[in-house]
Amino acid sequence: MEIDALDFREPQQAGSSSQQILVDETSVRISSSVSGALPAQNGYEMADDQQSTSNAVATRSSLRWEPTTGYVYDVRMMAHADARDHPETPERIVRIHNLLKANQLLSEMLYIPVRLITRQEVLLVHSEDHWNKIESIQYMDQDQITESQSFYDQLSLYVNASTTMASKLSCGGVVEACLAVAEGKVRNAFAIVRPPGHHAEPDEHMGFCFFNNVAVATRVVQLQTKLQRIMILDWDVHHGNGTQRAFYDNASVLYVSLHRYEGGAYYPCGPFGAMESCGEDAGLGTSVNVPWPCGGMRDADYLYAFQKLIMPIAFEFSPDLVIVSAGFDAAEGDDLGECHVSPAGYAHMTHMLLSLASGRVVVALEGGYNLDSISVSARAVTEVLLGRPPPQLEPQTASEIGTETVYQCCLVQSKYWRSIDPKACEPGEAYQPVSLPLVELLKAHRTNYLATAHQMFEIPLVDARLHTFYQSQLFCTEDVFTNRTLVLFAHDFGNLRVELVNRESCEPNTERSYLIDATKSVISWIQTKQCSLIDLNIFPRPASSKGEIPSAKFSEEIMTYIWDNYIDLSECQEVVFLAFGTACSSMMYLVNHRAVREKVKAVIQVVGHETIPVTTKDNESIRSWYLKTSLVIIPANHRTLRDDLIRRRHGNILVSDERQPVKVFIAGFPDIKDFMEDRLPHLANLNGD
Repeated sequence: MEIDALDFREPQQAGSSSQQILVDETSVRISSSVSGALPAQNGYEMADDQQSTSNAVATRSSLRWEPTTGYVYDVRMMAHADARDHPETPERIVRIHNLLKANQLLSEMLYIPVRLITRQEVLLVHSEDHWNKIESIQYMDQDQITESQSFYDQLSLYVNASTTMASKLSCGGVVEACLAVAEGKVRNAFAIVRPPGHHAEPDEHMGFCFFNNVAVATRVVQLQTKLQRIMILDWDVHHGNGTQRAFYDNASVLYVSLHRYEGGAYYPCGPFGAMESCGEDAGLGTSVNVPWPCGGMRDADYLYAFQKLIMPIAFEFSPDLVIVSAGFDAAEGDDLGECHVSPAGYAHMTHMLLSLASGRVVVALEGGYNLDSISVSARAVTEVLLGRPPPQLEPQTASEIGTETVYQCCLVQSKYWRSIDPKACEPGEAYQPVSLPLVELLKAHRTNYLATAHQMFEIPLVDARLHTFYQSQLFCTEDVFTNRTLVLFAHDFGNLRVELVNRESCEPNTERSYLIDATKSVISWIQTKQCSLIDLNIFPRPASSKGEIPSAKFSEEIMTYIWDNYIDLSECQEVVFLAFGTACSSMMYLVNHRAVREKVKAVIQVVGHETIPVTTKDNESIRSWYLKTSLVIIPANHRTLRDDLIRRRHGNILVSDERQPVKVFIAGFPDIKDFMEDRLPHLANLNGD
């Protein structure tokens, strides 16, 4: 590219002789002509094509309401250029602008004038030192620019005498586009700007970026308009580290990024773009990262992420304004991104975003370095902004890598967003005929263990629904109908500890993963006390994505089934209820809904951090009986310790020194044995210690 020296001056009066900036696809030059230009803000003339646009306006304050799309563009941003062959070339915005113009799209749009960003606006996001660094670039002579080249290369930047001005115009242009939409002057807008901004951090310029255009615009909109909840959707192939950093602890800004990550090896590198990077303090949960582990991602992968993760979160967040950091370097043909998103793919993503914030969407150009790809992608986005339907896509499905990545993101984000259901996007259905869930392997192990070590048998479940969810999870000893003393032991499956080979890929290290099962010693002790035993794993079998979803009522139903068909029909005279973790609530459901008081001599609950289940308030006889027969063991940090009213509704409460539920159970087992022997004195005479 050939760039003559540019001399931007205060404009002369309309109709007088002045210098104009002339643009074609390959050059920027100055020529003398008679200008009838309207002066733009900050003393700069509009570009020649901008002046001739019939619906261009001079200032934002004079913009009238138009139910249309606005756009931002200024050829002065092209003055930031590198003599070397650099991918962030000035032609990027020219090619986009010229294609939109050639397709008669600009004639349907309202031109929004560009201005220089102010120091006060920049300081809403960046430090004063950062502002000073960018300001100083304009005063560097050519020798200084040459000498500093290696320094800027380390930051993935280049500079020239016009870098400061171009950066200010780029940032100011995005601000003006956002304000025009926020104030209702246009329906939506496209900011065709450069240099890009999403890598610029509060204290550092980097990655072709000087000011963080979108971040500054977000803060200006929040300060100057009533719009406070802003969503930033970043589909640039690189993670927008600067934008995420600017709002990492800010609950009013939802930052969502889909980017190539490669375990942190892809630019800008490091763990900040990982799916676990979710924000902090008040902003926890408002950073959503979809980190693709490799290149080659396609339309189906991006749209799958939108449908399963991004749009549900967006609707729950309910933004007042959506700003798209629209890098087109994930587009088909971009050698840096090496992905395959088509113009139609970008159009469909834009179409979905327009369903948010009453259609208030601003698309701000970020990266994208194939001139053909960036221009046709921008055209597709613009057509959707103007109200055209997105093109029909060919039949396609997301890749295995894509679906697995989105599933892992859903697992992370479901902690913060109620609308995210990881089960709804769990991959693996394609392998269903030949796959075996890990839980089935563990159940097979436990079935074998109980049969060989303790001669226990699986209890058949006649109820088809209960059989579906509790097959191989309910066992008993052979004397369950004849023994004088019976223990009903209900618990969860155990704690599966999985160490990962690689955190980003979530690949388990099978050699260092194990199951913590604290029930074995309990079962052995119960049998040495010559009691019959019914053992229940209370967690229902997970349903397939197409099957019935288990709920709390199933655990209540299985408890009732055991009582009605086994315990109540047996010859036992003494029953002990022993429950651990989430099984406690189901056990107490049985206490409240069946006549258990004649047979049950002890009710023992080892609670994790859940609320301690209690008896019903309207039955004083049950409450009185429960106070005499109950033992509750809780962790040292359980919230019940702060509530005397709740504590009075239980008989004996023991506070463990441990905090983790499984450790509470292990540490409390001696107290459980003592309590059972106190309630059933004949057990003390049997060898079980």
